[in-house]
Amino acid sequence: MMAGGLANPQIIAHLEKSLDYTIFDVKWIPCSARFVVVGSHARGTGALQIFEMGQKELVLSKKYEKKDSFKCCTFGATSLQERHLATGAFKGRMETWDLERADAPVYSVKAHSEIINCIDGVGGLGIGVGAPEIVTGSRDGTVKVWDVRQEKDPVALMQPQEGETKRDCWAVAFGNAYTESERVVAAGYDNGDIKMFDLRTMSVRWETNISNGVCGLQFDRRDILMNKLVATTLEGKFHTFDVRTHHATQGYPSVIEKAHKSTIWGVRHLPQNRDVYMTLGGNGSVCLWKYNYPKERTKADANGDEMGVAGTVEQIQNVVLGGQPISGFDWSPDKEGLCVCSGFDQTVRVCIVTRLKSL
Repeated sequence: MMAGGLANPQIIAHLEKSLDYTIFDVKWIPCSARFVVVGSHARGTGALQIFEMGQKELVLSKKYEKKDSFKCCTFGATSLQERHLATGAFKGRMETWDLERADAPVYSVKAHSEIINCIDGVGGLGIGVGAPEIVTGSRDGTVKVWDVRQEKDPVALMQPQEGETKRDCWAVAFGNAYTESERVVAAGYDNGDIKMFDLRTMSVRWETNISNGVCGLQFDRRDILMNKLVATTLEGKFHTFDVRTHHATQGYPSVIEKAHKSTIWGVRHLPQNRDVYMTLGGNGSVCLWKYNYPKERTKADANGDEMGVAGTVEQIQNVVLGGQPISGFDWSPDKEGLCVCSGFDQTVRVCIVTRLKSL
């Protein structure tokens, strides 16, 4: 069940609660001991519920039922004062919600013609610089960037060229937002394509194909000069790219690992240590990893051009939490090692990961 000895960090299931709907995503509410869960009722309506940690159980504090089922959510573009949740829905609508008064959305737009599979935010929570923006990816093949301070049109649109096959976008992630003007979006697709869009130049900065559908993407930090990007896939593989140094023909170097013996649904980096991350398994397990940098991150190729060198990935711990895929996961930004995850067994769990400072 678990890897490593007792001296390693341990993953402990602290509290759990069974719910009566399918859970697709879960996020800690910033600066609180509460989290929000989104999903779909069997009757096709959306579930949005807020839980707080009691001494011995998870306590439901607010619940809302909406017309459309929810697939994904993020706080990445909101201020710490407002703490508005952005959601992506099955019918293509993107909305933001004031969770204290969520009877009606603060902002609502018909973002896509089909389901919004994935969402990410940047420029919020007092982290980094630049405008608060939300990116959505959909089965309709498009990736769109939104500024909720503006009207209903996206500020950026990435779509297939004329004649190209439309691919299902399964994952999106913001990164490289280290100045007011620099920002990229990475998008992963069902055919294994990864495309990195530069929002300053409005062009494709880099693209590759990793053979299996891309289920999850995340930069180790959104608000720094690009450092690492992790992509998780079908058939139990994940790729850790060093995205600091780009080579004209080799692109970015990467290290590939196998885990979970199943689809890896996503990845989440520890907020307090960007070299530590958790992967989410289709077999109901979570795995904790640490990235180790090489002695030299660059080297010269045969022509003397600089190219990146990938490091190594070390599995620190793994544990099976349930019998169904882990659909959502979020680290607490305020308490190191505290995390919440959801599974397709309709259960939400608060876990504690110990001894992270030892890594």
